[in-house]
Amino acid sequence: MYFDLGLGFGGLLLVATIFLLASAIRVLREYERGVVFQLGRFWGVKGPGLIIIIPVLQQMVRVDLRTVVLDVPTQDVISRDNVSVKVNAVLYFRVVDPEKAIIQVANFLEATSQLAQTTLRAVLGKHELDDMLAERERLNLDIQQVLDAQTDAWGIKVANVEIKHVDLDESMVRAIARQAEAERERRAKVIHAEGELQASEKLMQAAHVLAQQSGAMQLRYMQTLATIAGDKTSTIVFPLPIDLLSNVAELKRHNH
Repeated sequence: MYFDLGLGFGGLLLVATIFLLASAIRVLREYERGVVFQLGRFWGVKGPGLIIIIPVLQQMVRVDLRTVVLDVPTQDVISRDNVSVKVNAVLYFRVVDPEKAIIQVANFLEATSQLAQTTLRAVLGKHELDDMLAERERLNLDIQQVLDAQTDAWGIKVANVEIKHVDLDESMVRAIARQAEAERERRAKVIHAEGELQASEKLMQAAHVLAQQSGAMQLRYMQTLATIAGDKTSTIVFPLPIDLLSNVAELKRHNH
């Protein structure tokens, strides 16, 4: 009877020992770290590989060091020029200090998400709508730098921020289209005016040359007559300069 009780107790002790050993062994992957607490106090960061935890006395929290892709929900943003837009973005970050990520903030994923939303509204609200549409790369960098500085105390590194969409209401889309059309018309008028100015300058130069050379003016008249003669017109009225007529009369007298 006593032998059976001893055997039963030994079996229970063996099972308990196996259970304690199993609970003491932890295997951490290459991208994982274990934040170990001993009697509630921080004891150290372990991993990767096989680590031993003292049951009851020590507890471990796993932390993933891989880059996290966080979708920032759509935010209502009012730009500096009082235009209401809806903006969403995507955030790339990772834990670089497991101790801070566990001790300094209750839930670093939720905290980073909320901070990204408020930062997105704050940074974009300082810029005009044209900057949001044309300067996304610069705005992405501004948001990334602000987030990285604020999450540093949590042991988090913000690698990149990308603004995905900037949505406008229909009235604003139509207003932008009208503005773009007006800008195109303005540029067309400027180009036309510049062309007229250049043409007038060239005509003035040509007139100055013709005024200095009477023979050049007569040659130009002859070329114009030849051009008009080629047209299918019945009557041609063409003014002749007095100098040209006097030169022709003098040429006839010389021949006689």
